[in-house]
Amino acid sequence: MNFTEAQILHQAASFFLPMIRIGAMFTAVPLFSLQAVPARARLILTAAMTFVVMPLLPGAPAVDMLSYEGMLIIVQQVVIGLAIGFIVQMVFSALSFAGQSVALSMGLGFASMVDPQNGQQAPLVSQLYTMTGTLVFLSLDGHLLLIKMLLDSFASLPIGPDGLAKADLWAIIAWSSRMFAGGVLLAMPLIVSLLLVNIGFGVATRAAPQLNIFSVGFPVTLMLGLALIWLTFPNVLGQLSGLLTGAYELIEQLLRL
Repeated sequence: MNFTEAQILHQAASFFLPMIRIGAMFTAVPLFSLQAVPARARLILTAAMTFVVMPLLPGAPAVDMLSYEGMLIIVQQVVIGLAIGFIVQMVFSALSFAGQSVALSMGLGFASMVDPQNGQQAPLVSQLYTMTGTLVFLSLDGHLLLIKMLLDSFASLPIGPDGLAKADLWAIIAWSSRMFAGGVLLAMPLIVSLLLVNIGFGVATRAAPQLNIFSVGFPVTLMLGLALIWLTFPNVLGQLSGLLTGAYELIEQLLRL
């Protein structure tokens, strides 16, 4: 059996170019991008998925991966994969932002632990929202739908020098404002309720200056905050579903699905 150098390079490109897009998504998407997930596990998962779907994908362009055109194609695959993961990551960032706002409002800003997503300290309320959002994401098979959309993108957005346009990048930047808007909408009922309670304590302090507001206000604010978190949890899950729906619609728009 004789193989020419061009045939070997074409087969290598047919495997490595799809692998780059798939690996870039796993690097940025929530759950798979956790620091607790070893890089070796992500690499094995990426290689196994590429090996399974490679026969079903359109043929890769016959270009030298070390040439200028080949480098441009590689950059496009990285950008496509990172864009998919980044959009879903923004949804979980909205949950984290809402949890931090609630924790600071109810006086639990000092109660923090290491966030497994980014390896930094985060309030416990933020961790509660993030972990609940992750469970909802998995229960709705969001990760499977994301992988399916990625694999379908090889047909709608084939491997080549033409990938995401400048308008697509501006669409991602414009949609990122929903991260802050979604976080504010998630935390607004609790923030407003706790603000009214603090205003009430301020009025009571003015009426009775001898009242030790710190010894009375902190337990009341803490217990009321925990009760409000329990009562508003269904609304949080509903807002999360809306944010995920908007994220998947944006991904479909970017991938021409």
